[in-house]
Amino acid sequence: MKISLEDLDSSWPENFTDEARAKARTLFFQKLALLAHKCYGGKMQTMPKVGVWGKDWFNVWYTPGVSAVSTTIRDDINSSYIYSNRANTVAIVTDSTRVLGDGDCGISGGLGVMEGKAFLMKYLAGIDAVPLCVNNRRSDGKPDADKLIDFVKMIEPSFGAVNLEDISKPNCFRVLDELREQCQIPVWHDDAQGTACVILAGLINALKLADKTFSNSKFVLLGAGAANTTIARFILNVGASPDNMIIFDSKGALHEDRKDLALDKWGYRQWELCQKTNPKKINTMEEAIKNADALIALSKSGPDVIKPEWIKLMANKPIVFACANPVPEIYPYKAKEAGAFIVATGRGDFPNQVNNSVCFPGILKGALLTHASKITDNMAIKVAYSIANFAESRGINPENIIPTMEEIDVFPMEAGEVAMQAIKDGVARCKLSYEEVYNITKQDILNIRKYLEFFAKKKLITPPPQELIEKTFQEVIAEV
Repeated sequence: MKISLEDLDSSWPENFTDEARAKARTLFFQKLALLAHKCYGGKMQTMPKVGVWGKDWFNVWYTPGVSAVSTTIRDDINSSYIYSNRANTVAIVTDSTRVLGDGDCGISGGLGVMEGKAFLMKYLAGIDAVPLCVNNRRSDGKPDADKLIDFVKMIEPSFGAVNLEDISKPNCFRVLDELREQCQIPVWHDDAQGTACVILAGLINALKLADKTFSNSKFVLLGAGAANTTIARFILNVGASPDNMIIFDSKGALHEDRKDLALDKWGYRQWELCQKTNPKKINTMEEAIKNADALIALSKSGPDVIKPEWIKLMANKPIVFACANPVPEIYPYKAKEAGAFIVATGRGDFPNQVNNSVCFPGILKGALLTHASKITDNMAIKVAYSIANFAESRGINPENIIPTMEEIDVFPMEAGEVAMQAIKDGVARCKLSYEEVYNITKQDILNIRKYLEFFAKKKLITPPPQELIEKTFQEVIAEV
């Protein structure tokens, strides 16, 4: 039997339970990823975007001609956006200390994910990105925030934006906050701002389908890292009541009595939320979850982190976002069995993928095209509403609340919205119209797909061997 990734679920043995299918999908994609990455030696490469129409073009692209480019940029640093690829280049920076749900993966362990980010930036927005795993370990082996901050400041002149990724707390907070203020290019933490943007977009439509609003809903957040603390800030920004929000970290609920966070100089983000939310100082999940309208989890890989009993205590039409990767805190089928009205995860093989991949390519593209100095919260929140509106315009339901990465029109729309908000917020160096940004982004997306189609046609990129997929499938059946 020939196995197709597009129709994987219909290929599993008929006696597989929902739990077995969920486990099998996870195993299949993990095993196939190893084999496929080995087959191709990773997934990214660099290529020129100009031609050589005779030997004298070497004199144009390099010496002596290129010296004019160097001196022009010397005299006007902003011209680097015109005479180089800086305006379309992003550095993806990590210390690999919090890679997905796998934790500290060593200095080079983040390369697979960073290459993945680079792939998505190119395929979904035509952005060139460079994966950079940084050795910021001290002599005791612990990651040093100052080293990471200094590194980003040193490479700033070569890039139009920086995407921070997979940095453990508390460094993730300080690194982002300091670099956003100290750098003259956007420094974006996709785990924080990107995840918050797309989850806000999903919540907008989920609440709409459940006939609820931000102002009258109760929110419980499981996890208080970079993602959920930013999500809390965004939700409060759009009208949620801090009295109706309870956040849990690994030590319990956040509230004013958490003096451990008050005394922690790097716990300032959590302490801010301690002072704003959970005024009744509720301490247990069982009490907090009663009549909650939405449970948003970004904690640790499941599938048994969220208990079905918690969902049964929630309000009518409960909304559950279980977003840990690679395995959600609860599998969607199990959450549905417990009564969840809408379930979202961070994975594309389940319905309702609320993953930052739906927003960061478009957001970064809009920031790059306007030569923005930063990405403000207003820009991310604006995009969240535009994503939600995009999905609603083509139809939403409990199994489909947000666009997927296949809906390519969402990315130029995001770029246009970001560009307009950047101009409004006063952080754009280059002022383009919405239509200009939309059209440039759309054309860049179409161009990279034409490239890949051409390479495939000329067999410069070949499909992975079918036996590689078949072997993986049979191994997973045997293991499950």
